[in-house]
Amino acid sequence: MDVLVPDSQRRTLDELVDRLDLSTGESASKRSAFWIMLTLSAVIAASGVAGDSTATVIGAMIVAPLSVPILGVGLGIATGRGKLIVRSLLLVLVGIVLVVAIGFVVSQLLPNPTNVLTNSQVVGRTSPKLMDLTAALATGLVGVIAMTRRDVGDVLPGVAIAISLVPPLVVVGVCFGSGAPGLALGAFVLFASNMVAMIVTATVVLVVVGYAREAGAGEARRGRAYAVLATALIIVAIPMVVNSLSSLWAGQIADATAIWLGDESSSQVTDVSLQQNTATIHVLTPDGLPPVDELQKAVDDLVPWHPEVVVVHTVGGRVTE
Repeated sequence: MDVLVPDSQRRTLDELVDRLDLSTGESASKRSAFWIMLTLSAVIAASGVAGDSTATVIGAMIVAPLSVPILGVGLGIATGRGKLIVRSLLLVLVGIVLVVAIGFVVSQLLPNPTNVLTNSQVVGRTSPKLMDLTAALATGLVGVIAMTRRDVGDVLPGVAIAISLVPPLVVVGVCFGSGAPGLALGAFVLFASNMVAMIVTATVVLVVVGYAREAGAGEARRGRAYAVLATALIIVAIPMVVNSLSSLWAGQIADATAIWLGDESSSQVTDVSLQQNTATIHVLTPDGLPPVDELQKAVDDLVPWHPEVVVVHTVGGRVTE
């Protein structure tokens, strides 16, 4: 695996342990830096989410240190260090509580907490799709390679932006504080998928490039951890697959509705949402609607569970100059 991690650029196992285990070396300073930076990154992210500022949220991603203990879990699995796994998971769990709490508090300081639920920073993180998991796996791979190679460490800020750990947790807190637990769950799924993807890729790369062999960790000791990781990956993938399929079906329903409306240029489909057993379709047209039964049949042919079609009709048309 010299192509992946050349020997000339490969960090030693001791170097990785020093970087990823906050209980070794100057543990007090490493831990204080971790908690200070995590708290500040959460405050920055919460401010960015509340203000719908992409630039501010990106700044929070760059300074967030939560990837360190997450990669530490992967290192612990790969090298058979149970204590490192436990310590790292505890840091992650306490970090999750801290960031969610900060998001919750910030939401309570807003004049109208429910307004934040419609901004792009929240909407973009509450309905993760399968492509988000694919991106997380690729980003996690880049992250662990950058961690194990001395010559590509300058890509770590980009990895921090791509993997997006703190902003989804802030959105969880904001959504809880705004009375939207369903949206909070969606944001947590995004964080969980990013976390699991990073652990999976870190474990695989560290084993493949020889750190497990260097640590003398046997395959049998890692078997249970592999099973847990595989299960976690499946669990977070299920809602993402459902969201992906829902988006696909919503697009197909929009196309079917456009055909149902006819060739009238002033008619348009403005929104389609699939929620449980209902497909809500918003249409804008200056005229009356064709029989809804025809659209129901078209939707039944597209969506396996045959949701009830509800058409929200707005009378009007587009005005062009």
